[in-house]
Amino acid sequence: MKNFHRFLESTLLRPTMTGQEVDQLIKDAIEEQFVGVCVPPFWLKKAKRELKDEDIQLVTVIGFPLGYSDTASKVFEVKEAVKQGADELDLVWSQTAFHSGMNWPKIEIAQISKICHEEERVLKVIIETANLSESQIKEACLICQDAGADFLKTSTGFAARGATVDDILTMRAILASHVGIKASGGIKTLDFALELIQAGADRIGTSSAKQLMDAWRNKFS
Repeated sequence: MKNFHRFLESTLLRPTMTGQEVDQLIKDAIEEQFVGVCVPPFWLKKAKRELKDEDIQLVTVIGFPLGYSDTASKVFEVKEAVKQGADELDLVWSQTAFHSGMNWPKIEIAQISKICHEEERVLKVIIETANLSESQIKEACLICQDAGADFLKTSTGFAARGATVDDILTMRAILASHVGIKASGGIKTLDFALELIQAGADRIGTSSAKQLMDAWRNKFS
């Protein structure tokens, strides 16, 4: 897999993260030419300046990490993130609405996907698979796909667990081919990352991107 680096989206979303860590994240992404870097909205302007014209997607999160914000707040976050240079928006869907049996998640995602697509941005919806049964994962996939999501993302990294191979297999089996899958949460080893890609993941969101890349070189170079 010669283009392994282009599956990797280097992520830094810890509460105690520092500006120096953001600098290192950007440095590593440029050196390795990862497909993207994911930072909190607070660091978007800095990351945008540092990335300059690199072919690296600048990603941020919306409604993170629980998705509790109302739709108006999420819409505001999206518009601000786009203004500050974000290329891709990782939206935590309304888990509380979904688990209450409401149709609101679809309505909310449709509103936000319209904004993103009008601005030629990519929308990834985080469904937090750790909190869903297999049948609920399938239902969530169809809701997000019908509402215009470009990708579905497994996890925030703040739940009981992150991505699993079974999650990815379930998602890939039901999603249309044009809808991507971002596996995230707990992806620390090369073997696991490769298993997720083999199962159907198009992106690997991880705070261990540099280590995975080093492991890939050691194994395949």
